[in-house]
Amino acid sequence: MDRKTWNRKIKAYCKKAGTYKPFFEGPIDTLAGIMEHRDQALEVFESTGSQVVVEYTNKGGSTNLVKNPALQMVLECNAQALNYWRDLGLTSKSWQAMMKEEQLNSSNKPGSLEDALANLGV
Repeated sequence: MDRKTWNRKIKAYCKKAGTYKPFFEGPIDTLAGIMEHRDQALEVFESTGSQVVVEYTNKGGSTNLVKNPALQMVLECNAQALNYWRDLGLTSKSWQAMMKEEQLNSSNKPGSLEDALANLGV
């Protein structure tokens, strides 16, 4: 998927989860870029046979087995993206924490003058 498609999709996820805020545009765009790079690396990994390890010949002429660079890129992008998914409240744990914080904030807000007077018995 391209960056614009990921951007729309992530924004829709945030709205559906109830965590979207306009100031999340920057992190959403950054996450969309990470996901686009992840998808590109995944395409390369799959098109080259999805081999976890590949042969690499160094300058000295020795051939060694190394982790596929495309797979490494996919894994690194996934790790980076997970931090953004959390920050946007799009993992179950972070979503629950955001909702709990919202409830605490809404219950700690001062009430109206009528509420205060009613509590005093006036």
